[in-house]
Amino acid sequence: MQIGRWNHQSGGDSSSHSSGGSSRPYSSRPSSGGSRPYSPRPAAGRGASPSRYPSRGGSYGARGSFGGKPSYGSRGGSRGGGKRGGFGTFGETEAEIAKFMNKTVVTTSEPVFVPEHKFSDFDINAHLKANIIARKYVAPTPIQDKAIPHALLGQDIVGLAETGTGKTAAFLIPLIDKVMKQKGERVLIMAPTRELAVQIEKELAGFARGLGFRGMVAVGGANIGPQISQLKHDPAFVIGTPGRLKDLVERKALVLTGFGTVVLDEADRMLDMGFIDDMRLILGKMQKERHTLFFSATMGKDIEKLIGDFLSSPVIISVKTRDTPSSVDQDVVRIPRGKDKFEVLAEMLKDREFSRVLVFGRTKFGVEKLAKALSRLHIHAESIHGNKTQGARQRALEAFKAGKVSVLVATDVAARGIDIPAVSHVINYDLPSTYEDYVHRIGRTGRADLKGKALTFVQSR
Repeated sequence: MQIGRWNHQSGGDSSSHSSGGSSRPYSSRPSSGGSRPYSPRPAAGRGASPSRYPSRGGSYGARGSFGGKPSYGSRGGSRGGGKRGGFGTFGETEAEIAKFMNKTVVTTSEPVFVPEHKFSDFDINAHLKANIIARKYVAPTPIQDKAIPHALLGQDIVGLAETGTGKTAAFLIPLIDKVMKQKGERVLIMAPTRELAVQIEKELAGFARGLGFRGMVAVGGANIGPQISQLKHDPAFVIGTPGRLKDLVERKALVLTGFGTVVLDEADRMLDMGFIDDMRLILGKMQKERHTLFFSATMGKDIEKLIGDFLSSPVIISVKTRDTPSSVDQDVVRIPRGKDKFEVLAEMLKDREFSRVLVFGRTKFGVEKLAKALSRLHIHAESIHGNKTQGARQRALEAFKAGKVSVLVATDVAARGIDIPAVSHVINYDLPSTYEDYVHRIGRTGRADLKGKALTFVQSR
């Protein structure tokens, strides 16, 4: 297999916001004082080195062929089918492609974040504090350092932070303390995907070990009967996807007036997945006087309107410093016309450097087909997409985390909030719908002080 080169320009990241973060009251009306919600504006840079990867490939997924067979087009759908209003694609112009390239050549040291608090400083339940220490949590991350004090005061919060910054602990720790101190307090947590909901529940179980209350997960793709049974025990924490939560409300199994606190995690993704009506229905059935914590990576107009409609004088906390992690080396693989990009992928994955790889595709059908094709080449691969049951998706994810399979092929259901240790590479086999989706996809690598690589396949015209 020949090693090829291609010419390109490299894209950088906007870094106009301070690393220390900020917190200020939210205002939905523009003001001359400059109190406005954060809105990322990524900028493209220049200059990148040639890649060592081959310029071979073809088309698989939305257009072209795979293995000599016709492929299926991208057809939209609700709840996770893609962007609202159908499928768009980011990365079709050279200016957009430039944003997929950012070489992590370190010329200066980034400032080290120094938190204002330690976990031991927070006025929280002593048993909860012991659980935090047992999990080796010492110094809070920026979002934890800024958000936890406000949450402990019962203030509504809008938290804006990059992926992988510890947002889950930022809301779980103060809310566990609240449940311990306020008898009968119940918390509803909404998340965009089944995997993220399950992960939040696991984090909850760790922090709340031995504290004597229940948490449960309510997601689609799993039998609703056991979920209804668990709700009869009035769990203190209910964690679910908007669609399944709505189903439970309509069956009168979930009565929302009993919840005094709600968390919307990855709110921008829930909007992108078409959950806006479900979210509004759920929030509309809750107590008007409630505690609301809202976490998002981006702040668009729809997000701003949702905040204005459902939050009461929230504090906005932004700890975003850039759109993509500095720990992730980003590049593109240009595929000449008429070449088979599956062969390029398969050849890459035989390299030992590609030890734990997350491959993103656009469609459920394409992802499943790609995983099976890789397995036929004795490349151990599993898939995650919306057509799989929750049990099958969780088994695939656990096998990948445990190293039983080296490649996980996924739709964007795996792009948000999922913490998978030591992912060596993220490969965008199909282009993302939006730049925000790209940012979240590549955020699965380069985590926990490790370096990672992100490669995006770009079809030449």
